[in-house]
Amino acid sequence: MKFFPRTSNVFDDVFDDMFTSPFFSSRNDMAMKTDISEKDGYYLLDMELPGCRKEDIQIELHDGYLNISAAHNTNKEEKDDKGNIIRQERYSGNFSRSFYVGENLDETDIKASYDNGELKVTFPKETVKIPEKKTIMIE
Repeated sequence: MKFFPRTSNVFDDVFDDMFTSPFFSSRNDMAMKTDISEKDGYYLLDMELPGCRKEDIQIELHDGYLNISAAHNTNKEEKDDKGNIIRQERYSGNFSRSFYVGENLDETDIKASYDNGELKVTFPKETVKIPEKKTIMIE
């Protein structure tokens, strides 16, 4: 009688996933790997977020910091020939990275796109803040 539909140990994948999945690890440096490049006066952040959905990614600009956070939830389910569950696993994790981009940027300067597990964020390398017109009263 064959109970498991495959020949390897049912727990092999659990341990493999624990040590190789950035979304199961507590090490933040494994998740959200980012390449930063500069081109034509713009910075490009190219960030790996495999398995995340666009809806699970948030980008915020606050006090000169660009904060990017993502959530990832996975549910693995395996059944035998009769439809009985022989293995069911769930992974979830939240990750964030912050980058100082300067206090002269506002949200309209930042452009982002997400496709096939890759987040691309662009923003100007340097923006000049135009001072507000102020009237100075003479005492």
